[in-house]
Amino acid sequence: MLVHPEFDPIAFHIGSFGIHWYGLMYLIGFALFYTLGLYRSRQAWRDITKENLEDLLFLGMIGVILGGRLGFVLFYQPEYYLRHPLQIFAVWQGGMSAHGGFIGVILAICYFAWRKKKSPLTVGDFVAPLVPLGFFFGRLGNFINGELWGRAADPNFPLAMIFPQAEDNIPRHPSQLYEDTAEGLILFLIVWIYSTKARPRGAVSGLFFLVYGAGRFIVEFFREPDSYLGLQALSLSRGQWLCIPLIAAGIGLMAYAYLKKEKA
Repeated sequence: MLVHPEFDPIAFHIGSFGIHWYGLMYLIGFALFYTLGLYRSRQAWRDITKENLEDLLFLGMIGVILGGRLGFVLFYQPEYYLRHPLQIFAVWQGGMSAHGGFIGVILAICYFAWRKKKSPLTVGDFVAPLVPLGFFFGRLGNFINGELWGRAADPNFPLAMIFPQAEDNIPRHPSQLYEDTAEGLILFLIVWIYSTKARPRGAVSGLFFLVYGAGRFIVEFFREPDSYLGLQALSLSRGQWLCIPLIAAGIGLMAYAYLKKEKA
């Protein structure tokens, strides 16, 4: 049976200032977004220049951070933050929502498209393949921190792991690693390969929503529900309920794209 090694949450120090692994994972995700975006922007039919990419990265960073934090506040603990509004700004204590980050990035894309007079679907199709590796490193950060662990697992299961942070000595699924595989590597490979050829406008974005939503929905069966929420209607977690609109949006967007068949 495996035991989580309880990594030091601080990766390294610069003087007296500590760089946390989780923050470092965000920086790696943003750096990969820019690097992969440069490669995609060199293909003329993308209609996104290097200068556009820099604007997108800046707006995307704001969207991820603000959307992720506000999404956590609204989707997971609204009652607590209504009573303690100043705690909304205490981001160093943790609490980010991937679904809220989605909304933040979508709003950033719409704002960028409006300013540059481009179709939001064109911009979304450009951005979608650049995002999954950010998810990969984000979930890796969760694993390093020993947070968001999985549900109880059979002790004989090869990946069963005890998380000392849970303080219950129960073998659990390392669901963070399942998530970085499903939401990160697998999503990246599927969407990136699909996007290497011109597709109908909106199809790449639709595929991204569909695969992410389905992957997250499945992995949530192995992730321990938040203690303050538990399982909800139909024994589904809050994360699974939030994935259902994503899956529906993905199916609808792909159907729209192939019916309209607008060139990318």
